Amino acid sequence: MKQAIKEEKFEDAARYRDELRVVAPHSLLKCSSDATTLGIRVQVRSVYIEGRSQPSKGQYFFAYRIRITNNSDRPAQLLRRHWIVTNANGNSENIWGVGVIGEQPVILPGTGFEYSSACPLTTPNGRMEGDFEMKHIDRVGSPTFNVAIAPFCLSILGDEDDMM
Repeated sequence: MKQAIKEEKFEDAARYRDELRVVAPHSLLKCSSDATTLGIRVQVRSVYIEGRSQPSKGQYFFAYRIRITNNSDRPAQLLRRHWIVTNANGNSENIWGVGVIGEQPVILPGTGFEYSSACPLTTPNGRMEGDFEMKHIDRVGSPTFNVAIAPFCLSILGDEDDMM
């Protein structure tokens, strides 16, 4: 029964992400996102870095800050990341990696983990989304699960809202 509930929640997160992909083109996305899967909340905020960009060469540089909060009652470890980066021309790139910023953090219940990273883009706007593969570490043999990272824009214009 518990497994069915977990799968249903993951499917809800994936469906939410997919629905946003259809209804929210780059220009309508905020440069922030907030999604919760199985009690793990992922908040993102992106910003354009003008000083590292060269628009005349088609090089735009964006930084983003991630806050992962464990609102569940079980400790979880972030194992892998998967990003889908899409530029304004619709060209997408999938990026997979172990952990984040060289770490595989354990996030205890009621605590969080924050990090910053960056993304180059060939257009002045685009989008990012993805998921983190995580595992509850309080029981031997716990299966891994994916935590959705809701879509957010990469835009030289930014947006007015600053949720973080």
